[in-house]
Amino acid sequence: MFRSRSKDEQAATTKVTADQPQQTRDPQAPKGRPTPKRSEAQTQRRSLAKTPANRKDATKRAREARRADLARQRQALASGDERHLPARDKGPVRRFARDFVDSRFSVAEYFLPLAVVILVLSMIRAGAMQSYVLLVWMVVIVLIVINSVLLGVQLRRQLRKRFPDENLRGAVAYALMRTLQMRRLRLPKPQVKRGERP
Repeated sequence: MFRSRSKDEQAATTKVTADQPQQTRDPQAPKGRPTPKRSEAQTQRRSLAKTPANRKDATKRAREARRADLARQRQALASGDERHLPARDKGPVRRFARDFVDSRFSVAEYFLPLAVVILVLSMIRAGAMQSYVLLVWMVVIVLIVINSVLLGVQLRRQLRKRFPDENLRGAVAYALMRTLQMRRLRLPKPQVKRGERP
């Protein structure tokens, strides 16, 4: 049980691994990324060669790398560049959900301004104003709920039709959260106009 393996067992093991063909990439197959320019490759090699000597330098370098990543993410959120988007915004399913929301008018996107107006009006103590404000508030909430349910059903149907083999988990909730933001404040920025088919 705890003895060393015999030479025959070791030879049999090496023979089995030698018999299995190694999967190599076809030389004609694309590798999935462009070949870097020589200057870029040299710069990358130099940066890898310059490993930090102490913990302070390592922390400083990690902080700079994190800042560069965040700057790339901010720029991608403004431009819609898929390569540098955060993980929650990446992928064709999330992009379609964003475009689906951005191409439609939604009551929920005016929730915050309406809430502020209703709050200000509720402070007025004039006669029946309180009951009118409460009625408007209830109407706004009902409209938002109806609009969200309809949008969720339509989006789920479109996602199942367009992406039958993709993981659709969380896409509808992601889209509904996007409807609560005003169009001009949404990140990533809207890539389609209202009324345009995504």
